[in-house]
Amino acid sequence: MGAQLRVYKRRIRSVTATKKITKAMEMIAASRIVKAQRQVAASTPYATELTRAVTAVATGSTTKHPLTTEAESPVRAAVLLITSDRGLAGGYSSNAIKAADQLTERLRGEGKEVDSYIVGRKGVSYYGFRERKIAESWTGFTDNPTYADAKKVAAPLIEAVQQDTAEGGVDELHIVFTEFVSMLTQTPVQNRLLPLSLEQAAEESGTKGEILPLFDFEPSAEDVLDALLPRYVESRIYNALLQAAASKHAATRRAMKSATDNAGELIKSLSRLANAARQAEITQEISEIVGGASALADATAGSEK
Repeated sequence: MGAQLRVYKRRIRSVTATKKITKAMEMIAASRIVKAQRQVAASTPYATELTRAVTAVATGSTTKHPLTTEAESPVRAAVLLITSDRGLAGGYSSNAIKAADQLTERLRGEGKEVDSYIVGRKGVSYYGFRERKIAESWTGFTDNPTYADAKKVAAPLIEAVQQDTAEGGVDELHIVFTEFVSMLTQTPVQNRLLPLSLEQAAEESGTKGEILPLFDFEPSAEDVLDALLPRYVESRIYNALLQAAASKHAATRRAMKSATDNAGELIKSLSRLANAARQAEITQEISEIVGGASALADATAGSEK
C-alpha cells in the first residue's frame, strides 16, 4: 500500500470516530431538549399568576416599593447575564454576551453605573479574560437548573435592590438570557425585571385591558409587596434559566448535527481521494508489469538473433 493511500485511510478512520462522537452528542442534546421544554412549560403558569398578583397589588395601592416604583434619577443598575458552562453550542454564549454588552453600553450612555452578575463559565471566562469587574458569578448548573439554583442567584440581586444606592444598592435589575422559540430559533433577549412596568406586567399576565377588582390588603400593601418581591424575582430568574438551558441544548444539537453532516461529507471526499490513489497505484503496477514484460520480450528477441 502506498504512503498516500495510508494517509487517506488514517484520516478516514479519524473522521469516522469523530462522526460517531458528534452523532452521540447530537442525540443526547435532543433528548435533553424535551425535558427542558417540559420544565419551561411547567414553570410558566406560576410565573404568570405571580405577575398577576403583583399587578393587582400595585394597581390597587399607592404604596411606593422597589418592585413597582421607578427611581426619580436612577444611577445604578444590575445586569444578570446567563451563559453556558460548556461549549460546542455554536454562537449560543457569544450571542448572549453580545446582547449584554449592548445593554451595558446603553445603560452607561444613560449615565448609570452597571454591576455585572454572571451565570455560566463561558460568561465568567469572557469577563475575566478582559479583566472586567464581576459583582458575583455562579457556575455548574446551567445544563439542568433547579429552583434552588434560581434562589441562590436571586438572593444577592434582591438584597441589592432593597439597599440604598449609596450603600451599594441598585435602582434597576435587568436580565439577559436566550429565549427558546423553537428547535431552530433561539433569541437573546433583554428584560428589565425591576422596577416592574405595570403595562408590561399586565401584558405578561394576560390582564391587559381588564378591569381588576378592588382589594383590601392585610396587614398592608407594602408587606404584601415585600413578600412578593423575592418570589417574583426567583420565578423570573428560574424561568430564564430554564429557557437558557433549552436554548443551549437546541444550539448544541444543531451544532453537532452540522458537525456530523460535515464529517460525512469529508469521509466521502477522502474516500474518493483514496480510491483515486488506489487506482493510480494499480495503474502504475500494471504499467510496470507491462513495461517489464515488454523489456523482457525485447531482450529475448535480441538474444535469439
